[in-house]
Amino acid sequence: EWGLTFLYETYILKLHFLKFCAVELARVEGNVSKVVARPPGGVPCHFSLAGPAYTHVWIGYISIIDSAGIYISLEPGRESREYPSPLLNLKMGEKIGMAKLWALSLVVLVLAAAPSVPAVPITLITSAVDKGAVCMDGTPPAYHMDPGSGAGKKSWIVNLEGGGWCESVTACMYRKGSRLGSSNLMERQLEFRGILSSNPAENPDFYSWNRVMIRYCDGASFAGEGYDAGSRVYFRGQRIFNAAIQHLLSIGMSSADQVLLAGGSAGGLSAILHCDQFGAFFAGRSTTVKCLADAGLFLDAVDVAGGHTLRSYFGGVVATHRVAQTLPRSCTGHLDATSCFFPQNIIGSIKTPIFLLNAAYDTWQIHESLAPDVADHGGAWRACKSNRLACNASQMKVLQAFREQMVGIVEGAFSRSKGNGFFINSCFTHGQSKVPATWNANGSPTIHNKSIAKSVSDWYFGRAEVRAIDCPYPCDHTCHNDI
Repeated sequence: EWGLTFLYETYILKLHFLKFCAVELARVEGNVSKVVARPPGGVPCHFSLAGPAYTHVWIGYISIIDSAGIYISLEPGRESREYPSPLLNLKMGEKIGMAKLWALSLVVLVLAAAPSVPAVPITLITSAVDKGAVCMDGTPPAYHMDPGSGAGKKSWIVNLEGGGWCESVTACMYRKGSRLGSSNLMERQLEFRGILSSNPAENPDFYSWNRVMIRYCDGASFAGEGYDAGSRVYFRGQRIFNAAIQHLLSIGMSSADQVLLAGGSAGGLSAILHCDQFGAFFAGRSTTVKCLADAGLFLDAVDVAGGHTLRSYFGGVVATHRVAQTLPRSCTGHLDATSCFFPQNIIGSIKTPIFLLNAAYDTWQIHESLAPDVADHGGAWRACKSNRLACNASQMKVLQAFREQMVGIVEGAFSRSKGNGFFINSCFTHGQSKVPATWNANGSPTIHNKSIAKSVSDWYFGRAEVRAIDCPYPCDHTCHNDI
């Protein structure tokens, strides 16, 4: 494990390299790069870029660092990407075999200026502590809010941050020493992009709304309820969700005409789990309440070795965080708690209108559920997971079957509710609503010539029914693929 800190224009971005299995955080102090430890050559490590607009968490190798930029060999990692990078200089190289990894102190020479985006400050909900609504280390929960203006003053988007999960007390102990477990370590400002942007060109239908990002620091998609005395780790995701929503209601959301609960990745799963709970806060009011889950449709899939890697992992999350008591009773009344943590078993019974935005070839799920390293014993999937063009015919058959499973779930009980909508494109990516290039830009993904932003807006405002399912890969040439 080791850490790097470097300057990028006015941003300070931290690279935290994490040990693959134990998820041990490197320590980075101030603006000084400190190599904590150097791992064995060639061992994959997680790393993340964090700053005012923190970016992705990946498994990867640094292959070259020079004055022209950073060249990185990447695979999406367990915690998945959340936000677009402000680094126009960050070049994603093809995966290569590495004999060594190098940890270097550096200052990146900026060749192109990043566009200026207003930074949104953090707010701690200190009053939540008395309710036991705390991050894993006991610090207060937090959110960022960009207030609405004009016609949007009585409309709200509440976005639940994503960032993976921790499935054991040991893993959660390490996680509580990061921004995903402690509000003390969170960025003090964030840039809002995509569906959270205040730029009308980037976000034409929601730019003037009150836009909120609730920070993620519980490790179980805001669904845990417990405490481990031995490790002093709090599992209070459900209390954080309740306290944050109640706080927002107290500062103006109670008089909202329109609200949208959204989230991406683990936050997308949270939006599904909490959609009806969110709707209940507005019971008896005339408020329009809907939900959006971006990249949150995690499938209970069989991996390439015939096992259930993600089911096993989610089982650990559910048990460690004692999630069973917070899951929808409509599901736990006839299925086990782990099954009820999978969206496919609850989306059909959600009463609040919800929109599913997902890539049919979700790269996080390909890497971590369908063909994880633990199931790919001979490494046959290594090239395919790094480059879709390297997938052979049998691997493409598996990927097409994964898509068919997702499409079947969406077209099942979920589609019978007329208020629901979906946009399932045949792309290799994970998360598209908070990325400007995929949300609403020239050349952004479309189905039937309609962009993601237009599809979500048409659905939300009732301008059109949106039930868009792409043709199978490789027919869609509008994708922004990760691999």
